[in-house]
Amino acid sequence: MKIVVIGGSGLIGSKLVNELRQRGHAVVAASPSSGVNTLTGEGLAEALADAQVVVDVANSPSFEDKAVLEFFGTTGRNLLGAEAAAGVGHHIALSVVGTERLLASGYFRAKMAQEALIKASKIPYTIVRSTQFFEFVGGIAQSATDAGTVRLSPALVQPIVSDDVALALADVAVQEPRNGTVELAGPDPIRLDELVRRYLSAKRDARTVITDVHARYFGTELNDQSLTPGANPRIGAMHFDDWLARSVAQG
Repeated sequence: MKIVVIGGSGLIGSKLVNELRQRGHAVVAASPSSGVNTLTGEGLAEALADAQVVVDVANSPSFEDKAVLEFFGTTGRNLLGAEAAAGVGHHIALSVVGTERLLASGYFRAKMAQEALIKASKIPYTIVRSTQFFEFVGGIAQSATDAGTVRLSPALVQPIVSDDVALALADVAVQEPRNGTVELAGPDPIRLDELVRRYLSAKRDARTVITDVHARYFGTELNDQSLTPGANPRIGAMHFDDWLARSVAQG
C-alpha cells in the first residue's frame, strides 16, 4: 500500500514513516524539505500519485491566532483538493483531545476548522485525537514560565508518549476509514501542575511550579474535562515516570 505522511520529518511523522516501512508499505515522507509544501501546493500532485492513504501530522510553525488559522485552513484545502484529484481513499489527521472544549484558544479554533474541512470533504476519513505528548512537557513549562516561576492549572491531563501515538496512527492507516474520531491517551491521569513539577524535579530544574486554577493553557482556562479523553480511548503502553527516567538517563 502507498501511504503519504504529511509532516513526515517531524516528531510523530518520522516515527510513523519508520513504523509503516517496517510493516512493508511504500511510504512517502512528505515535507517542505522533501519538496512537498501543503501551504503552496508544491509537489502535492506528484507525492499523492497512486496513494491509497494520506496521514496528515503536520503542525503550524506559528501558534499566533491568524497564522495558525491560515496554516490549517490553507493546507487543509490544498491537501484535500489534491487527494480528491488523486483518488485517495482514506484521509487521516492528527488532532487534539478536547479541541471543541478549548475554543477560547486560537490554536484550537484552527484545529476545529481543520476538522470541519475534513468532515465536509467527500474523502473517507479518520480523525485521531491525542492527548499531550510527554515530549512536550518541557515546552508547556516554558510557555508558563515567568521569572523563574511556572504558573499552571491543576486540571487533569492524561499525556502519552509519541511512540505510542505513531503506533496508533500506523494501525489506523491500514484499517478502513471510520468517518469519525478516535481518541488516544496515556495510561496515567495526572494533574498538569504535578506533571510539570515531576518533570522539572527529574531534570534538576530550579523553577518553582505555582498552582493556579485560573492559569491559562495556550490562551484558555482548563477544568478536569478540558484535556482528558471520553469513553473508551486507545491507551498507550508507556508510563510517564518510566519515560522520564529514560529521558534523564539519556541526558
